[in-house]
Amino acid sequence: MGNELSVGTRAVTPNNETLLEVKDLVVHYVLEEETVEAVNGVTFSLKEGQTLGLVGETGAGKTSTALAILNLVQTPPGVIKSGTIKVCGSEVLKMSNKQLEKIRGRDVSMIFQDPMTALNPVMTVGEQIAESVRYHEGLSQKDSIDKAMAMLEIVGIPGVRHCEYPHQFSGGMKQRVVIAIALACNPKVLLADEPTSALDVTIQAQVLDLMCELKEKMGTALVMITHDLGVVAKICDVVAVMYAGKIVENGTIKDVFRNPMHPYTEGLFNSLPNVRNRKSKLKPIPGLMPDPTKLPVGCAFEPRCRYSTEACLEPCSTRAMSDTHVLLCSRYDDPEFRIEMKRGGKG
Repeated sequence: MGNELSVGTRAVTPNNETLLEVKDLVVHYVLEEETVEAVNGVTFSLKEGQTLGLVGETGAGKTSTALAILNLVQTPPGVIKSGTIKVCGSEVLKMSNKQLEKIRGRDVSMIFQDPMTALNPVMTVGEQIAESVRYHEGLSQKDSIDKAMAMLEIVGIPGVRHCEYPHQFSGGMKQRVVIAIALACNPKVLLADEPTSALDVTIQAQVLDLMCELKEKMGTALVMITHDLGVVAKICDVVAVMYAGKIVENGTIKDVFRNPMHPYTEGLFNSLPNVRNRKSKLKPIPGLMPDPTKLPVGCAFEPRCRYSTEACLEPCSTRAMSDTHVLLCSRYDDPEFRIEMKRGGKG
């Protein structure tokens, strides 16, 4: 592969407990004149010690899926139409507000996408970390601040800066503070929504290394929401590729990176710069994602797919290509069908 990304060997916790299970999740945003179908039947699970990469273009439904896991979809206009979400065996969508407050931050936490808006500008960073610790662990004011200082040290910020405000930190440090807040109570599941998108390349690498290190130290399972395949290759064990609110391909890092099977996944890989041939041209996926208020009955990727046939205009069901590799594509009704993973091949 001309655009190959190196995939390292990662240790997975031997405990096989399923910490997060999402099944048939549907999230819509109901407006006055139309309905945005953001998430349309998403299913995946995450075991202890695993890192799941949730990949897709902007608007694919990744953030809405994460917010639904925390039951934080804003209503109105957002509505979780159907599905089940289990965190550590407990059904999230059936919990009361008080029960949800107890699991958020303790069992499951989220690193929000933009550190500039995720932090309260009128509270010190130490108090923002300590607030969660006091609620979930019942610590005193002094002990919670001490814990906040320790968390700042863990993410590479001097603990003495706990009394400073967000505007006194750089973008990279703000992101580290957000990570410290999310990890303060050692959650079993961590949702990271494009945590490096607002950072420069150098700080991106530092934050990713930090998250890998913290995950290994604390044993936290991680869902990495991103559009960056390089990030997925660096830290993920399992990959779920989303398009127009559906997971079109799901498998281990080896399944998806070494044997991608969905035409959309092929398009993502073919649109990467070819580091082995600097003169080769980028191959972007033609067209745009469909209007989420007017999704087709059949495959949403069909208008952009060079392999499409009339069969793609009809609904398609998910199929298991192996014990670990799952696909949503009607073209595989033809046993001879294979995508042409040729970097720089025909368009």
